[in-house]
Formats: sequence, structure tokens, C-alpha cells
Amino acid sequence: MKRFFGTGTYVQSAGVKNDFEIDGFTVAVCEELGVELSRHRSRSFDEMEKMGEVLSSFDVVVALSPMSRDLAEELTRGFHTDLEYWPIMDPTAIGEGREAKLVAYREARDQIIAQIKAHWGDPRESR
Repeated sequence: MKRFFGTGTYVQSAGVKNDFEIDGFTVAVCEELGVELSRHRSRSFDEMEKMGEVLSSFDVVVALSPMSRDLAEELTRGFHTDLEYWPIMDPTAIGEGREAKLVAYREARDQIIAQIKAHWGDPRESR
């Protein structure tokens, strides 16, 4: 989202749990598009709140897994925050060997990009 729409849209990434390190395959397939994630660290919803990021201040929360959707529903209950669920495939258990894994991760990446474009339009048209 940041890569496509820049600073015109405030975006924050969070998950159900904090794994600290971003998966190396994720870094690799995003790098293919010029997105630098090697220094990015994941954070949980709890950590976001400790850093002053309150979910009720976001217009939209996008969940990519059933577990994150369920937690986001619980955390945003009573807020005027839209919750969208994008059932993106989980590439972590798909494929054997580096090339097969990269194919799965690219597919998941491309699913996310397609959802971004479907919901917020083609970034080339908004510039």
C-alpha cells in the first residue's frame, strides 16, 4: 500500500502475534517490486496500542487470515472502523525447495496487490 500510494494514505502493519523478523521469502518477493522489507519488524495489535496506535483511529482494518479477522472484530467492536477480510492464501506451508516457495509467496503477494487495486483503484490512475 505504501509503495503504491505513498504518504497520502496512513498505513500500519500488525498481526495477531509478533514474530519480530519478517519471513525471508516475503522480503525476497517484495524486493522484486522495489519494496524494502529487510529492516521491517512485525508487531502485534497489543504492541501497536503500546506505541500509541489505537485501532479506533483507523478508518479500515484489513485482516488477511481468519485468526486476524476474529481478533480485529473483537478489538474494533463498538468503533466506527470498517473491517475487511481478504482471504489471502498462506504460502508458508506450500512448496518444497526455494523456487517452489517463491512461487507460492509471489502468488500471495499478487493476491494482496489485486485486493488493494480492487478496493482503492490502480495507483497509476491516482497520480
